[in-house]
Amino acid sequence: MNKDQLFALAQHVTPQKALSRFVGRIAECENNWVKETFIGQFVKKYNVDMSEAINEDPFSYRNFNDFFTRAIKPELRPITNTENSIACPADGAISQLGDIEYGTIYQAKGHNYSLTALLGGDAELSTQFLGGKFATVYLSPKDYHRVHMPLDGKLKKMIHVPGKLFSVNKVTAEQIPSVFARNERTVCIFDTKAGPMAVILVGAMIVASIETVWVGQTTPFSKHVTTWDYEKLNDVELKKGDELGRFKLGSTAIVLFGKDAINWEETLEADTPTKMGMLFGTTNS
Repeated sequence: MNKDQLFALAQHVTPQKALSRFVGRIAECENNWVKETFIGQFVKKYNVDMSEAINEDPFSYRNFNDFFTRAIKPELRPITNTENSIACPADGAISQLGDIEYGTIYQAKGHNYSLTALLGGDAELSTQFLGGKFATVYLSPKDYHRVHMPLDGKLKKMIHVPGKLFSVNKVTAEQIPSVFARNERTVCIFDTKAGPMAVILVGAMIVASIETVWVGQTTPFSKHVTTWDYEKLNDVELKKGDELGRFKLGSTAIVLFGKDAINWEETLEADTPTKMGMLFGTTNS
């Protein structure tokens, strides 16, 4: 058994949720010694560039989570505005992107996972994306951790899907089958000029919570799949480049479009670095 297999095995026996919630409590602690110790070590370990932040002083943040989800200077992330352009939702790197084939999404060599499972088991919803496109963006610890809208959109539905909290880095994706469809996640469905668009915020080990701009914290929520119908509740409309949600500690965002709706930017491939707002693709309408 190699080290990657051992790493994956260790995640199966780790008390994922207890560990993540414990770290989450530390990350919310406002004690100066606690927050400054953790922030200082984090900045040093990951070589965080604080010059990008609106507030450049790492120790002035209320707690670690406030620092981790820090806003960055808007001029450093211009939103693509070319005709029919789609904006990248997050800083990070492409994990995978391509076509949704036979109701499955490519995770890593030797691993695909179910589109329906990713969307919380809603087979009717998944039909809207059959034959469409997917893109998976991995946010590493050093990255900006707010997720933004790829296109103008009106929120139709939000689904909280309970699940595991495996790591979502490259090693785990290559070792643990269907990791994105097994982890806790928040599924956001929008109506756009390109048709239905899904943005899925996937939780992971040590992720204390996921938030959206319209309700705040969405995870942890329930042991059962829970759906909110925003067509009946209220109108939530966001413009391309608007903040959609954020991770309190890092994870992954997955974007889905329907058949013949869009094309990804041809220079993008697995491991391509991304910046929020860069050209991600173009719509066909």
